[in-house]
Amino acid sequence: MRKKGMGENSSLFLYPIMDKLVALSKVIVVYFISFCYKLSTMLKNLLVKMLDHNNLTVRVKLVALTVAGLAVTMAIWGVIQLTALDGILVDQQVKRLEGVAETVSTFYQHFPTKRGIATLDAALKDHIQTDVRLARIDIFDIRRKNVNYVAGASRVQFEWPDNMVAEVSAKGKSRYVKLETEAGPSLGLLYPVSGETRDSRIIVGIIAFSRANTEIMSRAQQLLLFSSAGLLLVILLLLGISYGWMIGRPLKLIIGTIDDFQKGRYVERIPIVRQDEWGQLADHFNRMADEIQNVMARNLDLTGHLADRVREETLNVVHLQKQVDDLKQLTALGHLTANLAHDLGTPLHSIAGLAKLMLEREGWPPDVAHKLNLIVEQTQRLDNVIQNVRKATRLPEPHFELMTVHKIFSETLPLVEPLIQKNHVTIDVQLDQSTASLYVDRYRIQTALLNIIQNSIDAMPDGGKITICAEDNRAAKTSKILIADNGKGIEADLLKKVCEPFFSSHQDEGMRGLGLAIVRDIVKAHGGQMEIQSTPGSGTSVILYLRMADDILD
Repeated sequence: MRKKGMGENSSLFLYPIMDKLVALSKVIVVYFISFCYKLSTMLKNLLVKMLDHNNLTVRVKLVALTVAGLAVTMAIWGVIQLTALDGILVDQQVKRLEGVAETVSTFYQHFPTKRGIATLDAALKDHIQTDVRLARIDIFDIRRKNVNYVAGASRVQFEWPDNMVAEVSAKGKSRYVKLETEAGPSLGLLYPVSGETRDSRIIVGIIAFSRANTEIMSRAQQLLLFSSAGLLLVILLLLGISYGWMIGRPLKLIIGTIDDFQKGRYVERIPIVRQDEWGQLADHFNRMADEIQNVMARNLDLTGHLADRVREETLNVVHLQKQVDDLKQLTALGHLTANLAHDLGTPLHSIAGLAKLMLEREGWPPDVAHKLNLIVEQTQRLDNVIQNVRKATRLPEPHFELMTVHKIFSETLPLVEPLIQKNHVTIDVQLDQSTASLYVDRYRIQTALLNIIQNSIDAMPDGGKITICAEDNRAAKTSKILIADNGKGIEADLLKKVCEPFFSSHQDEGMRGLGLAIVRDIVKAHGGQMEIQSTPGSGTSVILYLRMADDILD
């Protein structure tokens, strides 16, 4: 017998990785978890890129997601199945090797002599030659922590490491190890048996070829691969067939209905009556379409009502504009008639008076007296004509009513909007809703404001800005209305003449110089005052002081 120390290693020993031999199951679990994590991370990144790709259809994304999920599931299931199959094959082989080890150890315990060992050695060689599945059989005797090689037979060159044999002896439990020998994959088993004394133990080491297990595992892997591929193809085929029925056809109906809805056919609805997600989507769309149809109907009614209101308000504005224009013309004629009556009435009265004085003298020839009577009669007739013209052009009696400053301007400004836009003028209105009410004649006060705004626009031929504001003076019981422009202004020597009838700084033809005169008369008719402030080159401000309605009523 050869005696070997615990720390010695054989030069023929094929060293396996000791960590995997010590904790093979833990290594497999760790490897499997790491593999699954890396695979899931890779698939997750791939799927995220595919699902975020805008050029891919829902069908492609759905198929890709399904295939990826099935592939991962089948891969995990395949690994589990192959691991279980490998464990079953290894367990069967280990049981067979344990039976051989039990037989060898029993024979050795009954024949421990040198002659018995020689016979055992020959029997082991015969057994190795008879059973082609066996690669090597070794018997070790452990005494006082020394590993002693007793007998053995082999087909391959291999020696068990002393530390592994000693570890099995110390624990008293068998241990198997997967090995790679020169003849192929093998399974090694160290089987402990009680020795003759308390400090001795027999270890039987058996190595058997695992080529059959390897072939079974290879065929199992191929079968799993082909069956998984076939199953994936069948699933893809079923997905392709069911997509058109479950997704394609309902989606086509929904898109068609939406297209019809966009073209104005609001009575169209999605004809899907189901309890699944498509049915819920169709139901929500149909309810939304009903709401839109109702809103459209209400909007149509509202539009018609607004059109009627706009038409009515437009007619009111046109009527108001006509009344204001008529009042302006009548006022202008009134001023013109008054001037004519003054300029013509005085000479006519003088002529008539002289003719009457001359008739009082006697001794006129008959023809001269007749002519003097004609002069008196005709001057009287002309005076009657002038008085009739004055009566015809006299303004109607004012019709006073309560109106707020805000309402007055809201009815007046739309009348000048076309003129403002044409002359590129902007209006800044600063009116407080709390401004007191005024007791005014609607059309006359509008005529006054229109004349003032017209003068401001004429003062800004290149465009500009008009500012309108109003404020109350409770102490004086008046409302102050300011209309200011940033035009060319009025010279100081002309400022006192601007309210005189027919005075104008414009040289073009037309009836000029009545605007501010009309404004002054209208303000006086309302018991108010007008003030004009102007700075040449900076603009002009017209200020109207009108009495509050409360003060007038009191």
